[in-house]
Amino acid sequence: MLIDTDTASDDAVAIVMALRDPRINVKAITVVAGNVPVEQAVINALYTTQQCDSDVPVYAGAAKPMHREAADATWFHGKDGMGDQNYPLPKRTAEKLSAIDAISKIIRENEGIELVTLGPLTNIALVLEQEPRLVNHVSKCVVMGGAACTQGNVTPAAEYNIWCDPEAAQIVFNSGMNIEMVGWELSRGEANLNEADIARIRAIDSPLAHFCIDCNRRSLEANKEQSGEIGIPLPDPIAMAIAIDPTLCTRRSTHHVMIETQSELTRGMTIIDRLNVSGDVRNHTAWAQAKPVSVCWKMDTDRWKEMLYRSVRGDY
Repeated sequence: MLIDTDTASDDAVAIVMALRDPRINVKAITVVAGNVPVEQAVINALYTTQQCDSDVPVYAGAAKPMHREAADATWFHGKDGMGDQNYPLPKRTAEKLSAIDAISKIIRENEGIELVTLGPLTNIALVLEQEPRLVNHVSKCVVMGGAACTQGNVTPAAEYNIWCDPEAAQIVFNSGMNIEMVGWELSRGEANLNEADIARIRAIDSPLAHFCIDCNRRSLEANKEQSGEIGIPLPDPIAMAIAIDPTLCTRRSTHHVMIETQSELTRGMTIIDRLNVSGDVRNHTAWAQAKPVSVCWKMDTDRWKEMLYRSVRGDY
């Protein structure tokens, strides 16, 4: 597995899940600007690997979207992206090779590798612009991003990761890669970590358990401010859980998907042709570029939470 991330609080928990699972061989973590500037995201990724006693290489990537200015999400995750917990600097530093070069190299050297993207798709799009044939060497790309026929979390129409760099998302979604889209809406409602879930993780009483909750302290507050929901939303760990165990997605279907890049009103909207109504006009419109994408509509919330508990406990 290769993880591409704009490491903030929920990304950190997703990374923990991958690094703690003995079934998963994480080849690298590549970092992109998004939730926080790329330099801070690199620090957060390194600190998270340190909490897992892992020396997986971390590579710094794009510092801004392909054609737009950076727009962070520090209001949701805290100024440092990690709940403003004032964590010390990590003991390791990032590798010298750029994330763009590292992704290309790792895919070429690991036929059938799986990608899991937890942030804007800038790094992946830049790689595919240089080497479009690399899609043939990737078995699957699980994208935490988009809002499947529902409202977004940064505008009424769009989810943050896709909105942040819609041009990059369009390149990736139209690349022909085997993509599974795990939208942010799956983290809502009962999927939030409620008070009992938080207490259960706290009761593990390990530094890692407390880290997973503490770094999401600002997210807990922001979630209530934004949506009125009580609990910690964890879209990135949910995507990671589905990447690790695809059966956690209990309803999925394949559709052509397009990303809105022109309109400021609907910038970053994931337009899913759920009823295949674009079929008759696909040869004459922008839909001619659209590729089939697997969309996860529903997941087993209880099982995903159990996976999270096991990850933190180290109980496999």
